[in-house]
Amino acid sequence: MSRDAARWIATFLEAQAAEQDAATNTQLAYARDLKAFADWLGARGQGFEAVRERDITAYLVACEAEGLAVSTRARRLSAIKQLFRFAYDEGWRGDNPALQIKGPGKARRLPKTLSHEEVDRLLAAAEASPREALRNTCLVQVLYATGMRVSELVSLPVAAARGDPRMLLIRGKGGKERMVPLSPPARAALAAWLVQRDAAEEAARANGVAPSRFLFPSRGKLGHLTRHRFYSLIKEIAVAGGIDPAKVTPHTLRHAFATHLLAGGADLRSIQTLLGHADVSTTEIYTHVLDERLKRLVLEHHPLARETDAT
Repeated sequence: MSRDAARWIATFLEAQAAEQDAATNTQLAYARDLKAFADWLGARGQGFEAVRERDITAYLVACEAEGLAVSTRARRLSAIKQLFRFAYDEGWRGDNPALQIKGPGKARRLPKTLSHEEVDRLLAAAEASPREALRNTCLVQVLYATGMRVSELVSLPVAAARGDPRMLLIRGKGGKERMVPLSPPARAALAAWLVQRDAAEEAARANGVAPSRFLFPSRGKLGHLTRHRFYSLIKEIAVAGGIDPAKVTPHTLRHAFATHLLAGGADLRSIQTLLGHADVSTTEIYTHVLDERLKRLVLEHHPLARETDAT
């Protein structure tokens, strides 16, 4: 990658961090995607300053020929579009060569979810854990009750859980905060875990170990339970509950939270707020659960449907 390309990318990422409050993972994804494009251009003796629309199109064709997934190609084009929009706004270029390019679009797949019965079995298995039963129960109960992202759950500060809260304050993507309510079972699991956690922290403090600020502390570098460890843990709990572990991930419980709320009558806007989605179009993927409810609504209340039943 040329020095000029590196400067473009670095300046763009700095602006994203300052103006858009982009999350670290988003920044890293932009950096990887733009570096890949810069390397492709560099191999052809080109730089960002002279890119034309047909060059970007040729790059996307090359990505497809390489066998990259539709979602990966769509993400790379999104990074390129944002870079050239920024370059145009900053006056680095007098045009935006990516403006008219349409991407492959991401395939909208129905999210994997769990039934009520499977969630019950998962919760029962967490309660019966041979080790760390209170912590595991708290993790699963709170995740299902709030629909949090796993990164939000494992990094929760213990201060957020003090005082038997009815609501939890969550800091989500881009540092955006939202409030989510806690169900009575989740509050009970949280209170029980806090008693055990605080006792363990007090014993550690007596041995000269500094107290943790996290609800789910760990001796690892991050200071809290990692996403990877929780991913493995939820698989272990699924196996113990007799559920196919391929069906269960932390994100599956987030999907179950949204799906079960929608099926129970909640509106999309409320679910959007609870999930922390910036755009309601992201939440609309859950509307597949409405199909059966709408069919039942028509069959039960439409006058012609009732006449058909009578005959």
